Parts: sequence; C-alpha cells; structure tokens
Amino acid sequence: MTQKTLPFTKSQIEKIIKEYPTPFHIYDEKGIRENAKKLYKAFSWIEGFKNYFAVKANPNPYLIKIAKEEGMGVDCSSLTELILAEKLGFRDEEIMFSSNETHFREFQKAKQLGAIINLDDISLLSYLEKHAGLPEILCFRYNPGPLREGNRFIGNPKEAKFGMTKKQLFDGCKTARDKGVKRFGLHTMVVSNELDVNAHVETAAMLFDLVVELSKKLGIKFEFVNLGGGIGIPYKPEQKSVDYIFLSKEIKKLYGKKIVENKLNPLRILMENGRLIIGPYGYLVTTVLHKKEIYKNYVGVDACMANLMRPGMYGAYHHETILGKENKPKNYTYDVVGSLCENNDKFAIDRKLPKVEIGDILVIHDTGAHGYSMGFQYNGKLRSAELLLKSDGSIKKIRRAETIDDYFATLDFKGL
Repeated sequence: MTQKTLPFTKSQIEKIIKEYPTPFHIYDEKGIRENAKKLYKAFSWIEGFKNYFAVKANPNPYLIKIAKEEGMGVDCSSLTELILAEKLGFRDEEIMFSSNETHFREFQKAKQLGAIINLDDISLLSYLEKHAGLPEILCFRYNPGPLREGNRFIGNPKEAKFGMTKKQLFDGCKTARDKGVKRFGLHTMVVSNELDVNAHVETAAMLFDLVVELSKKLGIKFEFVNLGGGIGIPYKPEQKSVDYIFLSKEIKKLYGKKIVENKLNPLRILMENGRLIIGPYGYLVTTVLHKKEIYKNYVGVDACMANLMRPGMYGAYHHETILGKENKPKNYTYDVVGSLCENNDKFAIDRKLPKVEIGDILVIHDTGAHGYSMGFQYNGKLRSAELLLKSDGSIKKIRRAETIDDYFATLDFKGL
C-alpha cells in the first residue's frame, strides 16, 4: 500500500496554527505546478492542447492564477465564475462557458468576454440567439445515453441532466451552420473522478467518431474536442494515479487512425480538469476537541461538513493523518465527526487510526477540489481560511476566515 505523504511537518503546522487557528485549508503550490507540467508534457504531441481549469473545483483566485501561469484556461459555469475569470485577466477563447439551465444574463456575459460557449441543450441554441446572438464559434455537449455506462459519481448517462442526444447534436450543428456559425467543437462528460484509463480512452474514441460522422454528413470542420474533466485522483492509499503518458499514447493512436486518416486534422484536444490539477494538493487541517465513547468511539474535531461536504454528502473517502503519529500502529477504530446537528457530519466512519488524544492535529487529505468550494453556513458555521504553501516554503493567506460580522452582513434587522 502506498503511504500518503504530506508537504509539511508537524512543527510547520504548529507554527502556522499560532497565526491561523484551525480549521483551515492549505494548498501545496509546488505540487500543483509540477502536476500541471506533467499533464502538458504528456500531451505535447498535439498542437494547441489546453486544459481549462474547472473553476467550480476551487474558485480561489490565487489558485486559478497558478493554473493560468501553467498555460491553462478556465471552465466556467455561472455568471460569478465568468466575472472571476474576467478579473483574473482571462479573455476570449481562454474561457470555456459550460452551463445548464442557463440564464440569458450568463450567456450575454460569456458572449461579451468572447468565451467559447458550450451548449448543453438544443433548445438553448434559439435562446442564445434571441438573448445574446450566435457567436462565430460554438461547442455542443453530447450525452451518449445507453451507449455508455458512466460511473458511480456522475451516474448513468440516461439519468443525467447534461448534454444532448445524438440526433439533437446533428440537428443543432446543422442549424448553427445554417445560421452562420463558422467554427465548431464537441464536448462530453461521461465519467467523474474515474481512475480507469480505459474509460477516458473510450471517451476520446467516441468523440473522434462523432467528428468523422458529423464532418462527412454536414460538411462541418471541427476545431476541437473537449474530453471533459473526469480524470480521477487516488483518494485511497491503495489507488494509483492515472498515467498521463499512457493515456496520451492511447489517445494519440486513436487520433491517427480516426482523425488523421480521415484528413480531419488539425483537431485540438482540450480537457476541463479541476480535481486532477488541484485535488491532491489541498489539505484540511483540524484540531481534535473531544473524544466520546458510547456505542461507538468518536473523535470530535473543530472542522465540520461545512468545511468538507464530500464524505457526508455521498460517503466519499478522504485519508486522514494524525500529525506526529504517522508511523504509529493504527490500532483504534473511530468515527471522526464535526459539530453540525446532522448525523452525516462525519469525515470518516470506522476508520483505523493511531490512538487519538485531545489536542492532536488531524490532517484530511485531497481536499483541494470540491472542498472549500462546496462550503456552506448551516448552524451558523463560518467558512475557514485558505492558505498557500508557496514553492519557496513560505505561507500566504489567500482567503481570510469568515467572521460573525460577515454572517450578519446580508441580514436586515430593521423593522423586526
């Protein structure tokens, strides 16, 4: 079993806690940058490869700026995310706008910024035309329905609200072509957090086949395919990361056979990974407040589901390390819990850990994506600070912790 490691020591965290009390999220800049470079190197054979960092994974501007510096665009799904991208200097086709059940104001902003608009539904074609006008370039999101199985995170494609059928895809591309759209792309998102490399190869093959068929039947030249952002990360110690080089080689074979042999190149390959880029390089640091022994043994920490929703929401596994006890035997079984008035406020159930004492510092791994970003304020819980462990070893506060004043700022007590 692979041992999960940390980019910091207990003494470093103890020093940080003196200035920034727990709980807080901390991100490893060096790890993020090295990971991004590996992905880009693996796909360097294809001209114009680009990963559009999924802002929903983590909307902190400092982290998005790191992605930008590593050559990435941004994948946005709301007006707020578009404005955030704008504030960070993203323009034009550095932005992919992928949304569903979209409000016209969001389309108008995307059009204003020159973003690539990725249409989720054929009915949105006329809606976009009416409220914002059709752009020169459009992307269409495909849902293969019964042709693919999906996975447990994204579900059966037949049950998914995203994307359009094959017939709708053909009708949408034809209508857009006839209305003057000149440039086209295809997108899909069939799996999420998937470690099986074959699933991602199958997605590439599926989109390449669609490009061939659509190009021949409609006379459309496609500029890119967007393979989505479903590449998973190894949350569990026994899991292995997706091999970027192997994945790239398999996609390259398909590209040659399906795209080059049909004289449809150049065709850019895009992705929209967020979790893959930053997920393994974020950590939620929390302090043990209580131990409770009833029908089970509980470890109560000062973080809660408001800081990390994934375990409570759908039973996701996040590895845990007790700082200073990394090499101690895991002889004790605990539920690690927060203080919300909900029984699913649990970071771990029946987890084997070393003996835990009050005051221990517990680190929850792999919280870089869909951690802070999915936070909320149930029970009046305030969202934590976010810190960046910079490549030079220094610490930078990249988001302050919320205060009581923040919580009350949107409430109106007048007239009560």
